[in-house]
Amino acid sequence: MALDLEAIYVDLHRHPELSFQETRTAGVIAQRLGELGIEFEEGVGRTGIAAIIRNGDGPVVWLRADMDALPVPEQTGLDYASTARGTDPAGNEVPVMHACGHDMHVTAMLGALERLVATKDEWAGTIVTMFQPAEEYGAGAQAMIADGVLDRFPKPDVVLGQHVTPLPSGTVGVRPGTQMAASDGLTVTLFGRGGHGSRPHSTIDPIVMAAATIMRLQTVVSREVDPRDVAVVTVGSIHAGLKNNIIPAEAKLELSLRYPDETARERVLEKVERIVRAEAAASGAVEQPTIVTDHTLPPTINDVDATVRITAAFRREFGEGAVVDPGMFTGSEDVSWFARESGAPLVYWFWGGVDPQKYADAAAAGTIERDIPTNHSPFFAPVLQPTLNRGVENLVVAAREFLADASA
Repeated sequence: MALDLEAIYVDLHRHPELSFQETRTAGVIAQRLGELGIEFEEGVGRTGIAAIIRNGDGPVVWLRADMDALPVPEQTGLDYASTARGTDPAGNEVPVMHACGHDMHVTAMLGALERLVATKDEWAGTIVTMFQPAEEYGAGAQAMIADGVLDRFPKPDVVLGQHVTPLPSGTVGVRPGTQMAASDGLTVTLFGRGGHGSRPHSTIDPIVMAAATIMRLQTVVSREVDPRDVAVVTVGSIHAGLKNNIIPAEAKLELSLRYPDETARERVLEKVERIVRAEAAASGAVEQPTIVTDHTLPPTINDVDATVRITAAFRREFGEGAVVDPGMFTGSEDVSWFARESGAPLVYWFWGGVDPQKYADAAAAGTIERDIPTNHSPFFAPVLQPTLNRGVENLVVAAREFLADASA
């Protein structure tokens, strides 16, 4: 019996799970892999699944889909919208939503594996699939590698992956070279001197210090990076204080930094550290702030030769107009660790999830940024079809491009 992919997607969307907590999701995947007769291993990198299809001599193609969701309250209005709650690493109860489309990634991968199993008489080689946890923490790929997937499974000749994004449904976006930025996640702790809210002169206010730091950090990109270059400095979280009449002793900022290469990374990190320390000094802090790197992700770089092959295959299958160069995305990914650690080429592409007419209308009105929700938005919801079918087709076409032709 064929997999009911739409039902699987709706189920996953209703039941999102945070990073390294994807146990139910993994159970759904394991059940479907079992129905397809595919060999798999559970609990890889804590909550991941590695699957393998052996089909004679030929290349080894690795496919990857990420599984985790985000602490976002869903506001899509869908009848299958998530109302799930979860517990974040700090122990806080938070809403959970598939605001980045990983439920679509998983479902499309299951559909692709179903088709590849059904057409084993047409190709030869080995397909290894990583259903990866914790992409949103930038930690899942390395967790699976640390768990030995490169030792227990055949090493890849190529690594392939995809991401749904706010492009018109039916469109595929792929480019050679740097496809996604490198990034660092930083936690900055600013130390002041707490006291009574009525006596600010007796304190060193870390909230004012944090406010000044946040504003000054905005000048890194606007005033210290060449306008022709790419860089992002985002303060995504600030935590300080518990009551309106108490000036706290410290404030904590969480930063997301993005850049295209190591040279830009070093420059931006130096500027951020300089500003953080200078604003603390300007506030009269007697204790130096701490700057902790929570994660570092390399740029996602598509192999030129492999990307040329994939692009040509997509154009043959879907038509010239369906394949575009999306430009470099300033988002970041950890998929490239599989390619970097194995020495294999990587091709990572995007596919559209927006109703084409809605996208065209927004483009004509110049309101894409306002009217088309992007990944991580509480309104992000790919149109179910043809997004799902195209996601399946993308993976099948790409994998078959590198697998041997059984009829040859």
